[in-house]
Amino acid sequence: MFCAPGYPGGAADAQPFVDQFAGAAAKAAGWPSGSLAAIYDPTDEGSMAKLASPDAVLAFVPYPFFVEHASKLHLTPLVQADVAGTGTRQRWSLVAKTGKVTGAASLAGYTILSVAGYAPDFVRHSALQAWTLPPDVKIQSSGQILSVLRKVASGEPSVALLDQTQATALTTLPFAGDLKTVTQSPELPVALITVVESRVPPARVKALQSALLKMGHGGEASDVLSQLQLQGFVMPQLPEQRVTTR
Repeated sequence: MFCAPGYPGGAADAQPFVDQFAGAAAKAAGWPSGSLAAIYDPTDEGSMAKLASPDAVLAFVPYPFFVEHASKLHLTPLVQADVAGTGTRQRWSLVAKTGKVTGAASLAGYTILSVAGYAPDFVRHSALQAWTLPPDVKIQSSGQILSVLRKVASGEPSVALLDQTQATALTTLPFAGDLKTVTQSPELPVALITVVESRVPPARVKALQSALLKMGHGGEASDVLSQLQLQGFVMPQLPEQRVTTR
């Protein structure tokens, strides 16, 4: 399962690339041909439903998804993604209208809009762990980041929580002077490949982990990874986190 809630792009566009990845990963791990298939879902609800199936054995997930759902879905980190242009870790930035937000208390009555808005535990306890948010703060998911930033710049009671790529692009906006980064997260993983519910036998897990760690070092596998904006994988390096059990 490739889970990509909040980010643009449909399953039909991504499917050929995740199919190639599944084939290359299985081959590199010495798994039988055709034993691993891939499915892409751009929604939180759809990803959760598909991962509940006993056929779902592995999940490629953004770190916000992992924080939000790891406990419920019993996700065990296998490798950490090295993403092109970002790396293995990134900081999330909280962006507000210039002069409007001076600390956590300033967010009373505000809405936090983000591609990670589907994962409120991540927003509160990972991305904004240094701030104690007021109880009336709303957290909402939005993939329309340009529209979100225009709303913030206009003075509406909202702020944007941006990933590293989105935050880097802020300076290119004509209204960038109306926006200010008021706080940033610690460095957090970008994405992980996880084992779901221990559904893969340990020997296969070990072979796949070893194979994934070698991908990205040239050859056909590097070409497959580049189609997914990946450079390779490293061993998981997770920060301490608080995961809510539901």
